[in-house]
Amino acid sequence: MTTKDISRPVCILGLGLIGGSLLRDLHAANHSVFGYNRSRSGAKSAVDEGFDVSADLEATLQRAAAEDALIVLAVPMTAIDSLLDAIHTHAPNNGFTDVVSVKTAVYDAVKARNMQHRYVGSHPMAGTANSGWSASMDGLFKRAVWVVTFDQLFDGTDINSTWISIWKDVVQMALAVGAEVVPSRVGPHDAAAARVSHLTHILAETLAIVGDNGGALSLSLAAGSYRDSTRVAGTDPGLVRAMCESNAGLLVKALDEALAILHEAREGLTAEQPNIEQLADNGYRSRIRYEARSGQRRAKESVSPTITSSRPVLRLHPGTPNWEKQLIHAETLGARIEVF
Repeated sequence: MTTKDISRPVCILGLGLIGGSLLRDLHAANHSVFGYNRSRSGAKSAVDEGFDVSADLEATLQRAAAEDALIVLAVPMTAIDSLLDAIHTHAPNNGFTDVVSVKTAVYDAVKARNMQHRYVGSHPMAGTANSGWSASMDGLFKRAVWVVTFDQLFDGTDINSTWISIWKDVVQMALAVGAEVVPSRVGPHDAAAARVSHLTHILAETLAIVGDNGGALSLSLAAGSYRDSTRVAGTDPGLVRAMCESNAGLLVKALDEALAILHEAREGLTAEQPNIEQLADNGYRSRIRYEARSGQRRAKESVSPTITSSRPVLRLHPGTPNWEKQLIHAETLGARIEVF
C-alpha cells in the first residue's frame, strides 16, 4: 500500500510523540500533511525543520475544512472534549480519527455530540516514555499494531459511503507508515489494553518505587531487569493518569488478576520450602507465546534476524456484503487486515 491510497490530506492536531511521528512519516512519504500544536515553541521547532505546522487551532481547522482533510486527534484524553467542540464548530463535515489509548471514553464523547457518522477510532500500539515534539521520530510505527475500530457497524449508526471512505483512509494511513492494522471494537480494545498496556504502567510505577525505596545501594545495583521493567515509569505522570483513569473499570479487573497471582507467589515464598515453580513456568510460556505472535521468537532464532509478526492476515473490501463479519473474525483472531 502507498500513501496515494489515502484519498485526502491529513491534518494532525497535537504534535507530541505520536502526532509528531505521524507527521514526520507521512511527510517523508510525500503525502499532503499539516498540523497544529498548542505549544508555540514546539510548533516553531517543527516549522524550522521544514514541516507545515501552526499554533493557531481555528485557522488549522478552517484549512482542514477547505481541503476536506482527515483530522487526527493526537492529544491526551483530557483534551478530547475541547477538540471535538472545535471540530464541530470549524470543520463540521470532516472525517476524523484519534490515537488515544482508551477508545470507549472517546467514542462516548463523540456520540454525545452526534458526530459518530464521520468518526473512526484508532490507536497505534507504539511509543516511548518521552513526550512532546522533541520526542517524535521517523519510523515509530514500523511493524507496530495500529487498532482501527468499527462499532458503528453494530450500534445503529447510519452507515454510508462517506463513513466507509473515512474508515478506509484511516486504515490506509496506518499502513502507509508501516503499521499492521488490527480491527477491534472499543470494548474489546479497552479490555486488551488494560492487560497489556495500562496494567504495565501500574506495575512499572510500583517496581520503580520499590527499587527506589531500597536506597542508594539498590539503585546502584539496578541493571537490565530493573531498567526494562520500569521503562514506562518514565512517562509523564499526567499522561499515565489520563490513560489509566479513563479505563479504570477494566484496569481494576486486570489489576485484581495480577494481585491474585502475586498473592499466590507470596504464599509460595513464605512456605517452609519456598516454591514459585508455577509462576516461573507459566510466565515463561506466556512470554514465549507473545514472542511467537510478535515475531520476536523467530527473529532470535534466525541467522539474519528480521522481525515479522505471525499475526494472520485477512484481506477485505470495505462496504461489501458481510464485511462486518470479517472484521469480527479478525478481531477474534487478533489478525491484521489489508483492504482493497
